Amino acid sequence: MTAVIFDLDGTLADTSGDLLAAANICFRDMGHGDVLGAGDAGVALRGGRAMLRAGLTRVDQLDERTIDQYYPVLLEAYGAAISTHTRLYPGAMEAIETLKSHGHAIGICTNKPEGLAEQLMRDLGVRDVFGSLVGADTLPVRKPDPEPLFEATRRLGVDPNACLLVGDSDTDRNTARAAGVPSVLVTFGPSGEDMAALEPEALLDDYAALPSVAAALLAR
Repeated sequence: MTAVIFDLDGTLADTSGDLLAAANICFRDMGHGDVLGAGDAGVALRGGRAMLRAGLTRVDQLDERTIDQYYPVLLEAYGAAISTHTRLYPGAMEAIETLKSHGHAIGICTNKPEGLAEQLMRDLGVRDVFGSLVGADTLPVRKPDPEPLFEATRRLGVDPNACLLVGDSDTDRNTARAAGVPSVLVTFGPSGEDMAALEPEALLDDYAALPSVAAALLAR
């Protein structure tokens, strides 16, 4: 058996709107108002600390202690409104159903905290589609360490070497490289134009192409 493992933010779903809203709650509490906007979607998909760091840099108040102080605040705000603006990317679930029909096991390996990832997938009504979900805090290490990818694959009952990772960032590319497995990077996210430079085994412009791409890569 083989497995196709997905990153979550920026790969399966555009979560940037809800992430930016949570960050701006923090910035308003600091007295800065809404610092981040729709043009910061790429920053949002790099995670909570990246958003806090970018916003504080923008207002010339960068302080790692402030980031540490507000990161839990951001997570709480995000968890309270995690699926207001988030949408699955077009064709994602149809492609996954096709992959499953072809015999591939399906899982998630994300750097979103596991509890939030579970909550989001339930809110979106698709949690049961995925046989495994490994988050940032499931193990003592996180991507780009390959162990979370291996764990997501093992939980599917699949040999860790018999998987590929679908993602949207250098973190995903480096995770797959460290694991010695193929990576497929999507080009329809905010940083899509940068994906080719990372030299993944495949680029994905449309989820409709994923089943054939996965079949070719996993047959190697």
